[in-house]
Amino acid sequence: MLKLFSKYLTVGAFNTAIHWLVFAAGVYMFSVNQAAANFLAFAVAVTFSFFANAAFTFKSRPKAKGYFLFVTFMGLMSVLVGKLSDYYQISPIITLVEFSLLSLVCGFFYSKYVVFRETK
Repeated sequence: MLKLFSKYLTVGAFNTAIHWLVFAAGVYMFSVNQAAANFLAFAVAVTFSFFANAAFTFKSRPKAKGYFLFVTFMGLMSVLVGKLSDYYQISPIITLVEFSLLSLVCGFFYSKYVVFRETK
């Protein structure tokens, strides 16, 4: 499990960089609220994450149903974190850190046991 998580973490590092760059551009360059910026950043990074984890982490063939499940779960988490951050007026950098940590842990278990679970 630790080896699998370390692979997921590696993909997550690249995914996080993509997410943070898009989020920062949305908030600081385009003056978008945090909820929208976080969702847009998620939308850009999620496709990379799904396909990279399918190939590198879980050695699985990507399927449309799995993509839908992954995008829906992670997207709802993204919007929720952004909305809560807007409501409580949390600094954008804190929003990025909390979403990155939450999505790393929750995303790993959701991917392992739902999206890419082995059916025998």
